[in-house]
Amino acid sequence: MQPPATGRRWKPSAGIQASVALHAGAAAAAVVQPSLWPWLLAGVVADHLVLTAAGLWPRSSLLGPNLTRLPPGAATGRLALTIDDGPDPDITPRVLEVLEKYRTCATFFCIGERVARHAEVAREIVARGHAIENHSQRHRHSFSLLGPRGLTAEIAAAQDQISGVTGQRPRFFRAPAGLRNPFLEPVLARQDLHLASWTRRGFDTVRNDTNQIFRTLTRGLGEGDILLLHDGHAARTPTGVPVILEVLPRLLDAVAAAGFVPVTLRSTLP
Repeated sequence: MQPPATGRRWKPSAGIQASVALHAGAAAAAVVQPSLWPWLLAGVVADHLVLTAAGLWPRSSLLGPNLTRLPPGAATGRLALTIDDGPDPDITPRVLEVLEKYRTCATFFCIGERVARHAEVAREIVARGHAIENHSQRHRHSFSLLGPRGLTAEIAAAQDQISGVTGQRPRFFRAPAGLRNPFLEPVLARQDLHLASWTRRGFDTVRNDTNQIFRTLTRGLGEGDILLLHDGHAARTPTGVPVILEVLPRLLDAVAAAGFVPVTLRSTLP
């Protein structure tokens, strides 16, 4: 098993620094000129609304670093296929067979408790040359409402679960549904994790039109793209087939036709 991460230095983003400065300035101004408090309060409320909106926008970098495309130095001729919410004992093995047929790799953002429940599937993901990354322990719908302790518990539990089962300690984290709050980045820094979202997603947990999903994922396909599909919580076609199993081969054909090579996210790290 790999040793626990030693963490990385957390540096507040420009957005967080501006928010802290606004709060400090408002507090000081309220002391000097109490009559301004309605305007100062309005400014603080507006700031909180902006921070909330940033947390609700999965691709925003206002709250901290957020990988929405592969780093420039690693993007040439490459893109990344990411698959969320597994492992699923029925769907994931079939996804692995598709990837094996195309001799390509993917990054699986897995839920810690599912890794514990389906350990053999998780180990098979790694054995076939793919990467497993952290998608929280329980994939709670209230994840973005958690404070520092709650976030730490969810993320650390998944780190330990995944590394304990697979021997591969995650290097990336993806928030459930991509939703987060300003407390997340310091927690990720302590765990030596990097936040990753996506360039585009197919909404394949709620859509069952495979043509629509395919068009969404391939429209403007370019090098450095991070594409998102789901093996867990996958929607099904009208005939009952998990949509990822119909979309994935077409997507890989399109990627190959465009001349791009899929890589794992961790392969792009220095």
